[in-house]
Amino acid sequence: MINNERLPVVMTLSGNDPTGGAGIQADIETLASMGCHAAPVITTLTVQDTQDIKSYATIETDMLIQQARAVLEDMAISAFKIGLLGSVETVEAVHTILVDYPDVPVILDPILISGGGSNLADDDIVEAMTTLLFPQTTLLTPNSIEAQLLAPEADNLDACAQVLQELGCEYVLITGTHENSREVINRLYGDQQLLETYHWERLPESYHGSGCTLAAAIAGLIANGMDMMAAVNEAQEYTWDAVQRGYRIGMGQLIPNRFFWARPEPDQTDPD
Repeated sequence: MINNERLPVVMTLSGNDPTGGAGIQADIETLASMGCHAAPVITTLTVQDTQDIKSYATIETDMLIQQARAVLEDMAISAFKIGLLGSVETVEAVHTILVDYPDVPVILDPILISGGGSNLADDDIVEAMTTLLFPQTTLLTPNSIEAQLLAPEADNLDACAQVLQELGCEYVLITGTHENSREVINRLYGDQQLLETYHWERLPESYHGSGCTLAAAIAGLIANGMDMMAAVNEAQEYTWDAVQRGYRIGMGQLIPNRFFWARPEPDQTDPD
């Protein structure tokens, strides 16, 4: 997608999803599509299918830190992408990594609830994220439900974004997939104001890993040197194309086709 003399490396810290629909695999596929090399650091092991998460266990924090440090001492990282964390201790471990790399952009997808509705972050985890990670976050990508959970005192999404910026996030992209609206409306905030509103056709299905895909795509484009506005716009286009071409491989949500660009569209012409 973008040619650089050096292949950008993005470190993604997230959970392993054995369905391959979300988490680390979603990040790797997306980052590869953005022309990046993914350096995956596992934070959490999950038991899940395309319908919901059944259970999960976080990686021991010393092992998590060792995973990241080994790579960071060997490669130049152009961006961090953070997904499922799962415990206060994991949040604290990620914090200890990020503080040593203050100039590397951080794209944080605050995964609080699974696609099937399971709670993945209690109040203590939320408090740890807002206190330790938000001040280091370049872009936060909550859906509207997550934004309201992260800023419960706010009475609308604009107010949520203002609170999240006051907590330290430089930019906030609130996605509208969970809203009851004819279109999906995503909103990008920065400098304590609404910067851009994006309107997307609402597709009839639900998708497993679409949020991971969007956040990873932005991280990859930022790693390639794009400015935030351009990266957010192009990442949304890529994500919409991936979900619009999604496929059903299990009994639950569809999985985004993140390599749609590598597979030719079926020939719809009549051979006769």
